[in-house]
Amino acid sequence: MAGAGAGLLATPIPILGKSIYTEELLNPGMAVAEKKVLADVALNTAKGLGASYADARIGRYLNQYVFTRENKVQNTVNTESFGIGIRVIANGTWGFSSTNDVTPDGIKKATELAVAVAKANSKIQTEDVVLAPTSGHGEVSWKTPIEKNSMAVPVSEKVDMLLEANSQAMENGADYITNVLFSVNEQKYFASTEGSYIDQDVHRIWPFMSITAVDKSTGKFKNRQGLGAPMGMGYEYMIPDASEEVQGAGGVTLYRNRYNLIADAVAGAKQAREMLTAPSVEPGKYDLVLEPNHLGLTIHESVGHPLELDRVLGYEANYAGTSFATLDKWKTKEFNYGNELVNLVADKTQKYSLGAVGYDDEGVACKKWDLVRDGILVNYQAIRDQVHMIDQSESHGCCYSQSWNDVQFQRMPNVSLEPGKEPYSINDMVKDVEKGIYLVGRGSYSIDQQRYNFQFGGTLTYEIENGEIKGMINDAAYQSNTQQFWNSCSKICDENDYRMFGSFFDGKGQPSQVSAVSHGCSTTRFDGINVINTGRNI
Repeated sequence: MAGAGAGLLATPIPILGKSIYTEELLNPGMAVAEKKVLADVALNTAKGLGASYADARIGRYLNQYVFTRENKVQNTVNTESFGIGIRVIANGTWGFSSTNDVTPDGIKKATELAVAVAKANSKIQTEDVVLAPTSGHGEVSWKTPIEKNSMAVPVSEKVDMLLEANSQAMENGADYITNVLFSVNEQKYFASTEGSYIDQDVHRIWPFMSITAVDKSTGKFKNRQGLGAPMGMGYEYMIPDASEEVQGAGGVTLYRNRYNLIADAVAGAKQAREMLTAPSVEPGKYDLVLEPNHLGLTIHESVGHPLELDRVLGYEANYAGTSFATLDKWKTKEFNYGNELVNLVADKTQKYSLGAVGYDDEGVACKKWDLVRDGILVNYQAIRDQVHMIDQSESHGCCYSQSWNDVQFQRMPNVSLEPGKEPYSINDMVKDVEKGIYLVGRGSYSIDQQRYNFQFGGTLTYEIENGEIKGMINDAAYQSNTQQFWNSCSKICDENDYRMFGSFFDGKGQPSQVSAVSHGCSTTRFDGINVINTGRNI
């Protein structure tokens, strides 16, 4: 399955670029005027060699990762990657090359190679590349609307915060705790032969926490992950704001656009300890109440990936699978992806989201569009050389590359479930459930190669009986298929409960690339879903 970053410690963390000193993260980098001059070297060289189209991406990618465990700092990582990627169309065929020699001579050589690759590929290509038209934007810029650059915050301050959270967790029942803070800054410059010169400054942040409590008499242990989501924000996300806290069912505190790491560490330790003595779930049919940090992952796997057009067409199969949502279903204009309550949208402009940018990596202005409207499959996710395959003339603006050194291709935008239109809270929802389960946070998951049959668990699970939270339970996971699941949706909380889940290292493609994407929703109920016990007979 394409990784959503849910099991961080079991997932290789991409560390791109060379190691640098912390203070170098704040170096201003190359001036925009100089980038324009160098980008024009690539564009003019490509046109001179017969390319019908060319774009150049000059990128500076900065990463800082701070790792702690219990009372120790395990590692701090600061990296920088800088270079240029050149993509061309020559003889109707794509060619790509890249270099970290960002000089006129280096760029000229890389462009010559890109054109040579395109011309060589054209000998075996049967159809010319068809690009959807897009207007040149001239010289424009876009920046994540941050309040505090995370890179400017001293590492010592971040370490103090992480270790304080660890200490508080240990005092409240944790036996082990890992706490990590990821900060990313992408400084990207795009230029094309169509007249775009786009400078963008993108920021993302992710606090990841994993708490373990052990029953020393039995050796059994339970794990509780942090309930903070990765966000397209600066360090202000790590400054607690009580107005951004949401009270979920069962007394669980959840977070919207600010995160209280210390409070979550304390609550997480107590909850991990409580999980050690909680009863195991009784298998059967239940109504599921799924909070956003849980449902976001289900959206990611059962909606985001299967509606990527390259996956639908079978161009993306090895990593990982194709899609059940084939073109014949879309063409009927009546395929019930879900029932009439289900409205799923793609949106590259959503504030605070991981996928928010002004323009994608082929210079298309980003936007919002429907994927499923009133339960009906109405569209896919497609880029400039794909949209003609679904009889559309405008790219959706969801092309992305993880670095200057990788070719850009179709990546998932933010995909979200619209909230309910009528006032309806999480407490209202719980009161309406006779026999149900409330799931909070990300857990184990599995989905087949067509993104259809799946199984999902959560971080915290509570049993609902006769409209009340009865208590915490263990070992619960639900099984369904994508169409059945979304057709069982019976109620969605209103916009006051709307929050985002995020995937910081979502994998796709071979050679594989990662991207960051958010999924927003409100707490949602699904009726009559099969729940299994994952802990028995083991």
